Amino acid sequence: MDYISTRGGAPTLDFAGVTLAGLARDGGLYLPASWPRFSTAEIAAMRGLPYAQLAARVMQPFVGDSLTPERLHELCEQAYGRFAHAAVAPLAQLDQRHWLLELFHGPTLAFKDVALQLLGLLFEEFLAREQGTLTIVGATSGDTGSAAIDAVAGRDKVEIFMLHPKGRVSDVQRRQMTTVRAPNVHNIAIEGSFDDAQAMVKRLFADEAMTAKHRLGAVNSINWARLMAQVVYYFAAALQLGGPEREVAFSVPTGNFGDVFAGHVAARMGLPIARLAVATNVNDILHRALTSGDYSAGEVTATAAPSMDIQVSSNFERLLFDIGGRDGVALAEQMHGFEGTRAMQLTNAQREGAAALFTSARADQSDMARAMRWAWDAAGQVVDPHTAIGLHAARALELPGDVPVVTLATAHPAKFRDAVERVIGQRPSLPLRVGDLFAREERFSELPGEYEAVRDFIFAHATPRG
Repeated sequence: MDYISTRGGAPTLDFAGVTLAGLARDGGLYLPASWPRFSTAEIAAMRGLPYAQLAARVMQPFVGDSLTPERLHELCEQAYGRFAHAAVAPLAQLDQRHWLLELFHGPTLAFKDVALQLLGLLFEEFLAREQGTLTIVGATSGDTGSAAIDAVAGRDKVEIFMLHPKGRVSDVQRRQMTTVRAPNVHNIAIEGSFDDAQAMVKRLFADEAMTAKHRLGAVNSINWARLMAQVVYYFAAALQLGGPEREVAFSVPTGNFGDVFAGHVAARMGLPIARLAVATNVNDILHRALTSGDYSAGEVTATAAPSMDIQVSSNFERLLFDIGGRDGVALAEQMHGFEGTRAMQLTNAQREGAAALFTSARADQSDMARAMRWAWDAAGQVVDPHTAIGLHAARALELPGDVPVVTLATAHPAKFRDAVERVIGQRPSLPLRVGDLFAREERFSELPGEYEAVRDFIFAHATPRG
């Protein structure tokens, strides 16, 4: 399998190459040169497989010669053996039509674990074949940081520098990062927003002095391998609800667009998906882009759903490339214009291509609270603010009554216990597997929201490439 950049100016890589590279040299994001596709019979034959076997089957076409089928299956068994539920991503029924796909049974209680537990193993696998170390730099609006740190803490030849916006993640999210004491883990709290942190990470990949001294890797969803692993649970849910003979719709709480783009990939692979609902909070750049073609970034508004407090969604570039004719030169020009002005209009081809599968909905604080109360009152389900925003969009979908609607439950409600308690009067408890999280000592560095400060910190603490 060959991988190409959305901006057309980076070398073609294989799966191992894109896993270690993260962001393409031209500033673009890697995608397969063509989409593998399963037949209806091949998808039906996956029904009933344990999750690790299903994952290996779905991902094998993307891996190509970088791993044997047997080794990929071994890594999947290892990655998903740490999950608290044997199904890894079980479904919970809310009513005759609505379902929750519980993606929070991993070690850090968020959907990011499903991909990052595997990604950590892939890093170690591929680095063992060569000399030198990988310096991971990442930005988090909450859950990516803890999941990535858990996945790579203590691993050979890997170190991680994770940026989070100071004071803009929940106490549980912060502590899951800052209480990990492995020597290869560096937490950085910066002044500013997630968008500021994400922009710094992208700038680090383009900094020639940085890349000359350090081999940089990515754990954000700009890394194709992470996004690939998220495709699997769309297959898992659809197969349980009658697929591939029956279409299923999905509603996805969305910030950086990676999780919902994985649904687009599943559809490209042949999974019958009726609609993908992009659920945003008041930081609604994606909703505006999909409804009016206006992809213009405003100021980030802090909300009770911090993982969605984003105004620049990196993975949206992958969608624009794929539905707009796969013209890397044209997209590079379009994205450079956006990076200069923080505003752009989607082309007619991009708007029409998105409308074929995607819809969107915006939820404010009241909408979120109503959806959270509905889940509790109607089904006795406690959901976190992000999942509630997904439920708001799911209940607004206009589809035939026989189409099941699956909302991705992206985080355990205990990660946002204050917000949940304010709405439904119930304070969710942390699972026992989290242990003494609030008794552990925190360790992190505070830096100003300035690129030079972050760059200099990494220069001072990272191991040079071998």
